[in-house]
Amino acid sequence: MAATRLLSSGPSLQNPKLSRPTRPIDFLPRSSGLKFSKKIVSHGIRCDITSFEFDKPRNWTDPFHVIGNSSPSSHSSSSVPMAAAAARDPPAKGVKKVCLFYCAETKALAERVAAESDAIELRGINWRTFDDGFPNLFIPNAQGIRGQHVAFLASFSSPRVIFEQLSVVYALPKLFISSFTLVLPFFPTGTSERMEDEGDVATAFTLARILSNIPISRGGPTSLVTFDIHALQERFYFGDNILPCFESGIPLLKNRLQELPDSNNIAIAFPDDGAWKRFHKQLHHFPMIVCAKVREGDKRIVRIKEGDPAGRHVVIVDDLVQSGGTLVECQRVLAAHGATKISAYVTHGIFPNRSWKRFEHDNGGNPENGLTYFWITDSCPKTVKAVKNKPPFEVLSLAGSIAGALQI
Repeated sequence: MAATRLLSSGPSLQNPKLSRPTRPIDFLPRSSGLKFSKKIVSHGIRCDITSFEFDKPRNWTDPFHVIGNSSPSSHSSSSVPMAAAAARDPPAKGVKKVCLFYCAETKALAERVAAESDAIELRGINWRTFDDGFPNLFIPNAQGIRGQHVAFLASFSSPRVIFEQLSVVYALPKLFISSFTLVLPFFPTGTSERMEDEGDVATAFTLARILSNIPISRGGPTSLVTFDIHALQERFYFGDNILPCFESGIPLLKNRLQELPDSNNIAIAFPDDGAWKRFHKQLHHFPMIVCAKVREGDKRIVRIKEGDPAGRHVVIVDDLVQSGGTLVECQRVLAAHGATKISAYVTHGIFPNRSWKRFEHDNGGNPENGLTYFWITDSCPKTVKAVKNKPPFEVLSLAGSIAGALQI
């Protein structure tokens, strides 16, 4: 319980009969609260809120601050401006400490995320298997995460690893944790989001339903952090027991483009209307070129639908790449229309069967044969290892974006 200590500027206001700090209710009736405030101001009395242990003042965060006039001897010259600033600005929220678990594939990314913030503590899991190949998993010091904010950094790179990671994802929220966040940088079934023929299975919806049934933690539904999901409508595939947070890698690309010596000569090209719909609002300040696939006889070829690449360093932007066939076709048509340099960016470099090898490096002057840069993020850890130190590839890390998302 707190008391109000009255500090007077002269002996005439001291009450010798008071043997303890006097509260306002003892000094004046409730109805004279306004008079009490005026008296304090006119006599230069300062009110400090402290505990009964008067040598230990408390740091109060009450949004109401009382600032009275006082003599120079009782306050430093900077105390009033500091108090005024405190009255204007709300108190800063505390940093949320997070225990971050990870799988074998995401260990390097998890370490980069932890390096971004002192509030993130890495925790490991024993990934073992029984003789029959099924997972034999163990979460060390499970009681130690009770009451903590917990996150898991996943990589669903193949169906083989999804089951063991889902087993951990379903187990962590039930360990009496305060909240749970699943960080899945790449949503792998995003390209299977619709049915074109009766009998097609939309596996994007299947995975969304599986994640929507993650057990609720003490803090409520699970938060899901994912980057540049393939189709915008997929956000509606998730149920009410999960809170999807859709982030983007485009800010990383924009920062990198600003560092280029020809940053004022950049144009953005989209390989199709879908890519334009996803990203054009984030890149609206660049000149834009939109390509499209058209049918000529039995073939589908890429043509420029709008925009002019002549004399520009053109950056092809899409959410993901698999075989890379569409990007190669875009590269050729852009070079044929006068682009002086051609680069590419995708958030998710999947590259099955090492298809990244088809992209050559252009050292200058041959945009039809190679790329100046090919930027990817580290959402697909296996690809990052494969293309490390291999031009034209550069990796833009999501670590900072993930660390920021964990503080939401």
